[in-house]
Amino acid sequence: MPFNQRKNHTLLILFILIILFNASGSFAQKLSMAEAKHAGDSIIPEAILPFWQSLTLKEKAAQTLMVYMPSASYIKKHQFGGVLIMKPHLKDTLHLKEELSLANESLKIPLLTAIDQEGGKVNRLQAISPEWKNLPSAKEMRTMTDDSVYNLAKQIGNALHHYGINLNLAPVLDPPKDSKDKPSFIEVSNRSFGEFETAVPKIRSFVKGMKESKVLSTSKHFPGYDSWTNSDHQIAFSTSSKEIILRNVELFKEFADEIPVIMLSSVRFVRLSNTPAVFNPKITAMAREISPYTVLLTDDLWGVSLRAWISGTDKVKGKNYPSKDFKKLIRTVLWAGNDMFMITYPAKAVEMIAYLEWLGKKYPEYRLRIEQAAARVIRLKYLSGIWKEN
Repeated sequence: MPFNQRKNHTLLILFILIILFNASGSFAQKLSMAEAKHAGDSIIPEAILPFWQSLTLKEKAAQTLMVYMPSASYIKKHQFGGVLIMKPHLKDTLHLKEELSLANESLKIPLLTAIDQEGGKVNRLQAISPEWKNLPSAKEMRTMTDDSVYNLAKQIGNALHHYGINLNLAPVLDPPKDSKDKPSFIEVSNRSFGEFETAVPKIRSFVKGMKESKVLSTSKHFPGYDSWTNSDHQIAFSTSSKEIILRNVELFKEFADEIPVIMLSSVRFVRLSNTPAVFNPKITAMAREISPYTVLLTDDLWGVSLRAWISGTDKVKGKNYPSKDFKKLIRTVLWAGNDMFMITYPAKAVEMIAYLEWLGKKYPEYRLRIEQAAARVIRLKYLSGIWKEN
């Protein structure tokens, strides 16, 4: 065979091999995507499996969003999984109840309706009336009897339930001291229930009182906020050793069967990584070990410290945040293993749903995480009675 013919023949074979290789790669990817699409099936209770399988990827992605509560029409349009209630919403409780009712009537799956109602300095109910103004903090609850904590929590829970709220972003399970044995930011803010032995009975009473009122609880801020700064407003570091971190995690483990939601911290535990805990797959894996079905919830992703870390800067101000950085934030928090993403900027929540849908359609590894995250959120709602017949 002449040289040119041999050359052309060789090129043809190489071309065919490349096509076959790409085809086999595509086939393998399709198999992976097929598996990813069913990643949530084993998490979902059998009774609602057909309903789960009927949901679109976009509907599943929307279930992973908890957003600062917008209007009922906006919720209906975008099908969010949860909303966050803040003080402004409580200034007109009649309007709040009407909006929540209208929203839930229009949704396939009712909302997780969340609020930060710890007591003390973190007291949303005081926006309603003066009678709620002096609710005791976690630090004050340490000195109360277990029955008194239970009765207080039940009273507060009844009020929350009356206004349509079904998830309290409390209690705080954070330690009272930092790695240098000095009072932590949480302790100084009177938000800690104290050391393990003191905390357990009080927290258990608090959670029980909430549950009696049909309000779920959230343990926060995993793996134990022991920094001395406020991560909502600035970068917060912890220098705790792995041994101390694991010791702090024990309190979260204690309530694995009683508290169905864990909120991840934004603190950077530098002995493990310079990555904020909520972005760190190793730390979320520690939380996942507590229970395979616990919903891992982020703190506000629009917080300046998290956006600053993503952007590689010291500070981020305002709403002018580069699209590429926001997409990186979404990929990072999803890849880390979180289930529900809180964001106090409703328009950005809509962007998140669209980008999650795009990621899930293009990459099986992201699809798997979206499916599992949404399945855990829906499982929680169904088993907690936050449901309606479809």
